[in-house]
Amino acid sequence: MRKFLLAAALSALVAPALAAPTTYTLDPAHTDVIASWSHFGFSNPSAHFGDVDGSLTYDPANVAASSVAVTLPLSGLEAFTDKFNTHLNSADFFDSAKFPTASFKSTKVEAAGKDKLKVTGDLTIKGITKPVVLDVTLNKAADHPVKKTASIGFDATAMVKRSDFGLGAYAPMVSDEVKLTITTEADVPKAK
Repeated sequence: MRKFLLAAALSALVAPALAAPTTYTLDPAHTDVIASWSHFGFSNPSAHFGDVDGSLTYDPANVAASSVAVTLPLSGLEAFTDKFNTHLNSADFFDSAKFPTASFKSTKVEAAGKDKLKVTGDLTIKGITKPVVLDVTLNKAADHPVKKTASIGFDATAMVKRSDFGLGAYAPMVSDEVKLTITTEADVPKAK
């Protein structure tokens, strides 16, 4: 009987480590991508991309099996003034009438320490695709107390060059390098 109880206890401890990857849907109300840059050295303005759509798969037992795919509708771009919103959506920058979305799709996920990941992927803006590396921190993975579903949250940062994506107007006076700061919350979809 003792051997049976010991085997059952060991199985209970090992089972979570062997859990299959979990796929989550991004919660657009709790996901934000913020871009910030230097404006002639005087200020560091920012714009945010809301209405993010996408999913992520996370496998804590085999991080390399994890992935993320995100679409950023430029209709959710907000630079906090109507005039600047119009300018960012013009052909000088995103040309959102012709290219209404940007996207990111991971190509590699690597462990980078406790609750840290390096996520390499393809960022596509204005039909131009370039590799980008995100430095990611796992904030929390648990049952959400309000949503009553399994949820996960990450923060991430990356540096990109505007000119790589045909967005280089006014460089170098307006910095070519843009810092991306991302926060996301994602949930396991509830069964319908």
